[in-house]
Amino acid sequence: MTPSTTVHSPLRLYGRSGELAILETLLGKLRTGDGGALVLTAPPGLGRTALLRQAAAHYLRGHGGPVLYASAAPTEQRLPYSGLHALLCSAPGPLSLAPDTVLSSGITPGALLGLLRALGAEQPLLVCVDDAHLWDPDSRAALGFAARRLGAGSRVAVVIGAADETAFAGLPALRLGPLDDDAATALLDRLTDGAADVDPVVRSELLREAAGNPRLLAGLAGRLTPGQLAGRTALPYPLPGGESVLDAHAAHLDGLSCDTHTLLLLAAAAEEHEPDGAGSDAALLLRAGVRAGLSASHLDRVLFAPAGSAGALQRAGSRVHFSHPLLRRAVLHRAPPGRRRAVHELLAGLLGGGEPDRARLPALVQKACASTGPDAGLAEQLERAATAPRPHGERSAALARAAALSTDDALRAARFTAAAEQARLAGDTGRARAMLARVGPHLAEGAAPYVRGMLALRDGPVADAREALLAAAELLAPHDPRRTLDALFGAAEAAWAMGDAIAYLDAMNRVPVAAADRPTAQYRAGMCAVLAGHPDRGHALLRCCLDSAARAEDAGELLRAGACALVLGEVDAACRAGARALAVVRTRGPEALLPHALEQLAYAELRSGQHARARAHALEGLHAARRTGQRNSAAHLHAVLALAASVEGPAEACAAHADAALTGAGPHGLAQAATLATWAVARADLAAGRPGEAAARLGPLVRPGPGTGHFATRMLAVPCYVEAVVLSGRAHEAGGELAVAVQEFTLWTTRTTDPQVPAQLARCRALLAPAEEAAARYEEALAHHDRAGGDFERARTRLLQGQLLRRLRRTREARGPLRDALVAFERCSARAWAGRAAGELRAAGEAVDAPDRSGPGPLAALTPQQQRIARCVAEGATNREVAVRLSVSPRTVDHHLRNVFAALGVRSRTELARLLDRGGGARLQDRDEKKRADL
Repeated sequence: MTPSTTVHSPLRLYGRSGELAILETLLGKLRTGDGGALVLTAPPGLGRTALLRQAAAHYLRGHGGPVLYASAAPTEQRLPYSGLHALLCSAPGPLSLAPDTVLSSGITPGALLGLLRALGAEQPLLVCVDDAHLWDPDSRAALGFAARRLGAGSRVAVVIGAADETAFAGLPALRLGPLDDDAATALLDRLTDGAADVDPVVRSELLREAAGNPRLLAGLAGRLTPGQLAGRTALPYPLPGGESVLDAHAAHLDGLSCDTHTLLLLAAAAEEHEPDGAGSDAALLLRAGVRAGLSASHLDRVLFAPAGSAGALQRAGSRVHFSHPLLRRAVLHRAPPGRRRAVHELLAGLLGGGEPDRARLPALVQKACASTGPDAGLAEQLERAATAPRPHGERSAALARAAALSTDDALRAARFTAAAEQARLAGDTGRARAMLARVGPHLAEGAAPYVRGMLALRDGPVADAREALLAAAELLAPHDPRRTLDALFGAAEAAWAMGDAIAYLDAMNRVPVAAADRPTAQYRAGMCAVLAGHPDRGHALLRCCLDSAARAEDAGELLRAGACALVLGEVDAACRAGARALAVVRTRGPEALLPHALEQLAYAELRSGQHARARAHALEGLHAARRTGQRNSAAHLHAVLALAASVEGPAEACAAHADAALTGAGPHGLAQAATLATWAVARADLAAGRPGEAAARLGPLVRPGPGTGHFATRMLAVPCYVEAVVLSGRAHEAGGELAVAVQEFTLWTTRTTDPQVPAQLARCRALLAPAEEAAARYEEALAHHDRAGGDFERARTRLLQGQLLRRLRRTREARGPLRDALVAFERCSARAWAGRAAGELRAAGEAVDAPDRSGPGPLAALTPQQQRIARCVAEGATNREVAVRLSVSPRTVDHHLRNVFAALGVRSRTELARLLDRGGGARLQDRDEKKRADL
């Protein structure tokens, strides 16, 4: 045989590096003489064919070996052995068994196995079969039999592409998933030739509609005009271009009975008035099925047994879902228009006969689906019905239908904009952007830029959000005072997230006082006064606003009250307001506010020292932010989680959350999230005994001037900065910056009622004071802590007090504060800080149980102080750095280090680092093996 040349080299594949690596492993084994098999499974459009072609082309290009390649022909599915006939016809040379003989007389599975092995004996052979699920049963059975018996030494590899692995059970299977966002974006860039003028909203809609299906994405993008791609022309509704993918999905249902097709069409149509992903009501389907003439036994079999619909329908309680979202669209696409309209009319009649208020909107949506063209009257009915108390998601769907039925272009744009706003409030940012993409150049008198700006506020560059919302406020001011207020407050919130106090004041000063109620006017005036340098007047106004919120029932007013409390430093009041706001959002919505409400509550709890509760709420908020597509909220919540982990640990969690926060904060300009994340990492450095690194991180945050930390949060990091500079021995070197930071912090202390701040100021002064004055300063700090409460901050003060006493050789006196610190850190689950306190206590001569390090390790023979010095040196610290970290003299470090070298039998710092690395690596390996065994 000579190599086949009929396989064409495919274009670049996106997002399939893992799958390509698996195929390369299989081909690598084939080149060395070992065979095998792999089944690639995926719904239509996800790239099975592309991967098969890539594998075949790569094998031909790299090895030059023979390839048998065949694709199924659905029209030949009833012809026995037609699949194997097509496969053997692809052979580039004569075979011992002619393909025509196989077609006329058949071939046993054993004979096929022998034929493939004989071909592989000449040169390693690759067999690729695409859409094998559409082969005739005899060919499938024979191929599966042969593939299961090709292994080591067989010199034959079989790669099969199929919709699922049912017909090839027992073979290794690799199921392809949708492309991730990065891969889909890269593919779209290639499909549009990297055009820079593709509108971001249009891009978002294409990616959302394609849902990671590369073939569908190519079809959708290929049907849009340059004007539509650039956002100059409204997108069609629905988007064209997915017909081939939908036809491929529908083809899997061709073998089902007519009654089953009817029920599938009813289920697909019944989801039209439901929110995305909600499925359909099983009770409604039963009623509709009976009305359509289906037997009760057939309904039970299809609705209650997955096999009855060939796996197309899945039951979850009282809801019925399609196994794949595209399958539902395929059923509607394949149905004849007349039959589809009849089903919608049937459902409209059933829904219209229920409770009038509850069923009116769903019935109207079904009527809209049955409409044959624009209908201004029905569109108006839909718009009137799409009001509270219907959920925002349902209102959005109804308004989109009303827009599609509208005859007037401006009215259509206004209704699509209203649908976008309702989708945004429902927490469906993808659908909101999809509706905006259909508005086109009609801006609906400011409503469209308002929705765009509010979306960007939670999921985009906040500078862009600010500009969009300011522009929207100008357009809305003459006729919509409520949205004008919301737009200006949104612009101010964007400026706050940016860390731009001047931009914040600019937005707040534009708020029309006449349009605001009393608490809102007090909030605006109070925040402006505080940022303009009039704290007394501002605090009085903010306190009035906070008092007014005691009777508030609106989530926005309660969130503003929580912000007032945080600016005032009344953290307990902030927690109460945040909890009430969260309860209102949970009860009344909107869903879009849930991540923000959880973020504000978690931050308030963090400020009040309730770290575990803050972590729980921040985790819930992070899940909500991901679910609702709010990446900016996710970045802020990651920062809160990093701060919580800097107290509770582990350090790896703090670093991971901080990295996630900074990754999101950079592109979107989130200065507050970046400041909090950096502070969190620095605080974790302090807990781990790395004050030098902490000081380096915090210095840029706390110094005055441009490029510093966020104006509202940088003062919170000053106590950590002072501690880090002093403990790293750099107080003299950073004297000027340190004095300015403490001076600013002192001034800020007079402007906040945060109960922890006076204690933190006294602690800073103790750190900077001469030894003879420091003791009194620590006692002053502890007195403030006694009034304020809070284990964590008090424990930090006791820890520093104990370190000072130990450095002054007053070891016996040091044990009391250090013991108190250890107990308090353990009580508030501050594990890393507890470890630091325990190390100090051991160095003071008190026996403390060492933390479990999964075995004695190479340091077991050393004293606790020697262990601490050995670990520091193994990390690369110099003797002086170790001395600063452990509050001892460099001479003491040198003395202990010589004893460490002698005890461990090493001669250099490098050997010590290698010894500890081997010990740690072995313990980690043992721990991982134990975990795997447990699993």
